[in-house]
Amino acid sequence: MFFVYKILINIVFFCSPLILIIRLIRKKEDPKRFKEKLGFFIKKRKKGNLIWFHGASVGEIQSIIPLIEKFEKNKSINQILITSNTVSSSNIIQKYKLKKIIHQFFPIDCNFISKKFIDYWKPSKVFFVDSEIWPNTINNLSKKKIPIILLNGRITKKTLNRWLFFPSFAQSLFDKFKLCLSSSLETKKYLKKLGARNIKFLGNLKFSQSENPSSELNENLKRFIHYRKSWCASSTHFNEEKFCGLVHIMLKKKYKNLLTIIIPRHINRIKSIENELSNLNLKVHLDEPPKKINANTDIYLVNSYGKTKSFYKECKNVFIGGSLIKHGGQNPLEAVRYGCNVFHGPNISNFQEIYKFLKNRSLSRKIVNNQNLANLLFLNFKKKIKHQKIIKNLNLIGKNILNKTYKEIC
Repeated sequence: MFFVYKILINIVFFCSPLILIIRLIRKKEDPKRFKEKLGFFIKKRKKGNLIWFHGASVGEIQSIIPLIEKFEKNKSINQILITSNTVSSSNIIQKYKLKKIIHQFFPIDCNFISKKFIDYWKPSKVFFVDSEIWPNTINNLSKKKIPIILLNGRITKKTLNRWLFFPSFAQSLFDKFKLCLSSSLETKKYLKKLGARNIKFLGNLKFSQSENPSSELNENLKRFIHYRKSWCASSTHFNEEKFCGLVHIMLKKKYKNLLTIIIPRHINRIKSIENELSNLNLKVHLDEPPKKINANTDIYLVNSYGKTKSFYKECKNVFIGGSLIKHGGQNPLEAVRYGCNVFHGPNISNFQEIYKFLKNRSLSRKIVNNQNLANLLFLNFKKKIKHQKIIKNLNLIGKNILNKTYKEIC
């Protein structure tokens, strides 16, 4: 199977110029940095000890930032390489003022590009986050006896069944991990079936929190939000913005001063989202560039990265996207840490244990349609939120998981 994989990934490599051109047109690639995926290096490696973290996109990278902040203080570490696949994740990393960090886009997993990448960066230790498994890279790291650790590993039942079609191939890869830290007890069980050896469950890193303070919204925007009856839809995906627009129309019959804040997961979709909402006769205001907000604004559409926490501070009722479509949901914990009521759709397979934790503490509610969400928002607009004790408990859980994880991998 490894031979077949090598043939397939080489086909991807030969098609990559066309693929990258299409992605550049769709604004899914950085026009100045896309060559990094082909094994070209813009940044320089410093002398000394370098450790490497790889996560697919925004969620994976954000989950390890608290851990990276700890490594920043470790004097034995000279440089921290972070790789990811998406432009949005690279933009998020830039928001953190960490001196040792260097970001590169993860290269195509061809054998010769993988070898070139490893030879250039010479990591002393490598961490793959969540469910990122790249056969050629793992194989080449193993040949050089570089320790590979699966961090906050997540294997779903669906993913397990796919791997089990090729059990020998799976065994040959998962056996190469020196340590696997699972994000759940279910994943721990699945990793064992796939041939991983040293598996531990210390808790889900997504409970931990960055020490980096969130930025503040400008005072005019804060006043505008507080003056209005406001709610927020965060990490939304295709079709979920229209869903939220229809909820806004329903609620506006009761609240003439209603404001809906929408923070899409991928801001390259902003133009189509703006058009879709405008077609519902809703007045849309874009976050950037800064300009005076019209008093008749219905939708405040966030087209910039790194401001989500700032909006959670000001707006206490939040719908978490990726949950109405077959995506598996997005992480709700950040909203809860800021004392928000959380609403979500039925598709939350990526965060089942976290949502179970929140549901048992009455911190999240499942919605199934527009009217359902409108009704719940109507009820929660009238309530005062008192989550301080639970927020404190959540922060203690996160610190405990973070400290145990750091101690295990340091």
